[in-house]
Amino acid sequence: MAIVPLITLILLLGFLTGANFFSLGACTFLIVMQLSRYLSDRWIDAVSITREIPSLTMQIDQTLSVGLKLENRSGFVIPWMLVEDRIAKRDTQSPPIALKLLLLPARLQWIAARRTYLKTYSMLLQRRGYYQIGPTLLETGDLLGLYRSFRIACEPQHVTVLPKLVELEGLEFASRRPMGELKVDDRVLEDPTLMVGLREYQAGDPMNRVHWKATARTGKLHTRIFQPTSVQGAMLLIDMHQATNPQNNEPIRSDLSVTAAASIAHWLYSNSEPFGLISNGRDAAERVRASKESKRFDDRTEATKNIDMKTNSDRLRPIILGANRTPEHFQEIHHLLARLERTDGLQLHELIQETESRIPKMLSLIVIGQQFDPAGIATLESLSRRGFAVSILLNCHRDVYFERCGPLVTAGLRVEQLEDEESLKHLNALALLAR
Repeated sequence: MAIVPLITLILLLGFLTGANFFSLGACTFLIVMQLSRYLSDRWIDAVSITREIPSLTMQIDQTLSVGLKLENRSGFVIPWMLVEDRIAKRDTQSPPIALKLLLLPARLQWIAARRTYLKTYSMLLQRRGYYQIGPTLLETGDLLGLYRSFRIACEPQHVTVLPKLVELEGLEFASRRPMGELKVDDRVLEDPTLMVGLREYQAGDPMNRVHWKATARTGKLHTRIFQPTSVQGAMLLIDMHQATNPQNNEPIRSDLSVTAAASIAHWLYSNSEPFGLISNGRDAAERVRASKESKRFDDRTEATKNIDMKTNSDRLRPIILGANRTPEHFQEIHHLLARLERTDGLQLHELIQETESRIPKMLSLIVIGQQFDPAGIATLESLSRRGFAVSILLNCHRDVYFERCGPLVTAGLRVEQLEDEESLKHLNALALLAR
């Protein structure tokens, strides 16, 4: 050990100079320091941590219980150890609080030799999102407070809190597009594959609808009658750019946009209709950092540096999930909406230009946003003129609704207001999806 030569030198100097008490005191201090460091390092390495979370996918207003299993694998008795499961302060302190801690995730623990302990804490999940639980930070030190050791002992886990699914009351989705599965009363467009009867020929009936067998049998011209049908499906486009989703409305308004998209997608899924998602938002899973190597640290600041999720991402690629109607597709969209965040990447008009080729014309396009700039309105108007069934779900308070609605109506776009979850229940989806 490097301290042995130093102690020998001090004792020799004390003997030569006659400062025996000083040299003995200095040597004792060095021995205590070395022993403190040795014990602190052994204690911090002796404990292993295992985290247990019942489910990584939760619903809003559910309680998440987290269990920490502490195992002392050595023969050392550890007088004290602070076990702290790290949770970002912005999730537990910044209003509106996303994770309400019911039991604190930090415990001061006395640990006996070769013993196992189970500690639990819980939190109330109050907002949808993608949250990091952990990593677990261990701290211990000698009883004199001369030396402390820190270690990252357990990798983080990530919990997805799904957005609410609001039950939409009395909806009748109908985009007036032919060849669908929904029977409608509007006979402007009929499905030529679904014949429901015959009638006598009337002036103006096209000749390709004449039923020649019935005509030959009766001696009079008869025309086939078809069932009018419609496609109900929709592509959901959510604008999450920071310029059109101002910070003073956050996170209430962006969460409401996500809730609306999830609820409409769920309604379409429940009725076996196709649905898809397009957004310029950011997937929170992209902010996950690589786990730190589990090693000792001498300073808490260094130990906790860069262990939380990143606060930004430079992604410019849009989020696109094509139209489908399977349970797996809805689950994928539901989870993605839970992780969706605002970004400073593509603006709305840039997003549409990038993804237009992926938007099916047979499906209605529902655009959900808080406000629309002139470039975005012009792009949406151009889409409408080229045959897309474009409708706007304007997410704003009634005080500013008419101001923001005016330019959209002038451009010939259908607009519905989304003020709160109660208004979402009574959403006029027929107006949104009608042509």
